[in-house]
Amino acid sequence: MSDNVFTRAACGAMDWVNERAPGLMPAYRKHMTEYYAPKNFNLWYYFGSLALLVLVNQIVTGIFLTMHYKPGADTAFASVEYIMRDVPAGWLIRYMHTTGASMFFIVVYLHMFRGLMYGSGRKPRELVWLLGMVIFLTLMAEAFMGYILPYGNMSYHGAKVIINLFGAIPYVGGALTEWIRGDFVVGDATLNRFFALHVVALPLVLLLLVVLHLGALHEVGSNNPDGVDIKKGPKGNRWSPKAPTDGIPFHPYYTVKDLFGAAFFVTVAAFIIYFEPTVGGWFLEPDNFTPANPMVTPEHIKPVWYFTPFYAMLRAVPSFLGTQIWGVLVMGAAVLILLFIPWLDRCEVKSIRYRPALHKVLLMAFVVDFLVLMWIGTQPPTATMNTLGQSLTALYFLYFLLMPWWSRMGTTKPVPDRVTVHD
Repeated sequence: MSDNVFTRAACGAMDWVNERAPGLMPAYRKHMTEYYAPKNFNLWYYFGSLALLVLVNQIVTGIFLTMHYKPGADTAFASVEYIMRDVPAGWLIRYMHTTGASMFFIVVYLHMFRGLMYGSGRKPRELVWLLGMVIFLTLMAEAFMGYILPYGNMSYHGAKVIINLFGAIPYVGGALTEWIRGDFVVGDATLNRFFALHVVALPLVLLLLVVLHLGALHEVGSNNPDGVDIKKGPKGNRWSPKAPTDGIPFHPYYTVKDLFGAAFFVTVAAFIIYFEPTVGGWFLEPDNFTPANPMVTPEHIKPVWYFTPFYAMLRAVPSFLGTQIWGVLVMGAAVLILLFIPWLDRCEVKSIRYRPALHKVLLMAFVVDFLVLMWIGTQPPTATMNTLGQSLTALYFLYFLLMPWWSRMGTTKPVPDRVTVHD
């Protein structure tokens, strides 16, 4: 009897909402219960939903941090210490935010790697890939500005180094760096404008881009490990006569799957937050636990780990005629070249499953190259490190610049007509 009362109440509430917002239910069906995803998603398809989970974590914890944080050269570091020591559960919220920043880049990098493996940016999903890359660029800007806000000693000197890179731009460099800082030095004006951008402007841009990314994905449908589109009918499947034969409703099947992945991910994140929030200095550097001091420069200035591959490329290019413009251009090109992957890849098949062995070797070599560059960016700039960085930077660009040729090499395996389920 109680179940019937509950059911009638739920149906009544839904009818009440539908009468006043008739567009909500069709949108829900389009993007959830009637969005048919391929039935062969594997482990690599967790990371898109995990990125959305971390984004929500960053927004929610960021809201609580802004209640106590005070931007300003004299107040920023002290307010972070106040959050850590005096605000109830403030240390937990702060570590959820800092750990979340690194976890965000981990899942985004893995999400991008999955796209490279299975050709997820290839036709007709070029716009999905481009929007994803714009999200990545926005996320880098968001992370950099958030990194400056605690105003520790590494944050301060790191901000000086990165902002001064814009000074290498001919003619407008000096005026541009002053405009970014808001003053002649990194200080109150810099923290205030970075705080506004980090808390308000860039999160709104990120949310808009994520909605566009998901909307574009749901228009063309999801890729899958086989790299073939799910087939229509002719008799559909047991969910709907119009449903793709090889597709299953995103909800409830993949929402349940994603909840399982989220539970495992949250468990790992909780272990880091409670037992090793600095991760040996990778997530939080020791120098950032001391206040910003213009008179005391850290022994080795370096960015957070997720920026270090591109920082290593910047350092690998020697200054020419007293300017670092070429290093800045190389660093920028290393990010922007990722935008063109859908057009650089000319292989007749999408998925790595059916590509020649050469393609698999080159992809793994690229991953190793990127990881070693990441490590080099954390090390002091010695002659050996610079030479190694120059070699790996050259290999990084050759992987993409030669892709139109090597992606055509070798003999591909037969691609199935329909998606397959692999154990």
